[in-house]
Amino acid sequence: SRGHSVFMLHLTGVHKEDGTRVEGVLNLCDLAGSERLDRSGAGSDAKRLKETQSINKSLSCLGDVFNALASGAAHVPYRNSKLTYLLQDCLSGDGKALMFVNLSPTILSKHESLCSLRFAQRVNKVELGKATKNVKYGK
Repeated sequence: SRGHSVFMLHLTGVHKEDGTRVEGVLNLCDLAGSERLDRSGAGSDAKRLKETQSINKSLSCLGDVFNALASGAAHVPYRNSKLTYLLQDCLSGDGKALMFVNLSPTILSKHESLCSLRFAQRVNKVELGKATKNVKYGK
């Protein structure tokens, strides 16, 4: 089965002498690429068609979140998909994001590659702000 993969690693560091705790989360996301229905071969397989449509919808929702963040919109539609809801904390201003885009060098895949590059260009316009340090003092 194809789809997105999200791995969340929760980290905690404790200074043994003064009890200071620093907490953070590392989110690693492997997003399935958007697919053109004509190239995916999903048209004749109902399950694969639904899977392809679901992947494309969640990527579209992620694009909507990036557009809202880039424009400074009052409402950011994090709840429009499970993917954007999962990524809400790391995209809502307290974290940093880095994106890698894999492209196919073939002429046959030029439309998908251009679509991926346009998506990356939209993401690049987003300014999340300065990451904040999550520190708890005490003993």
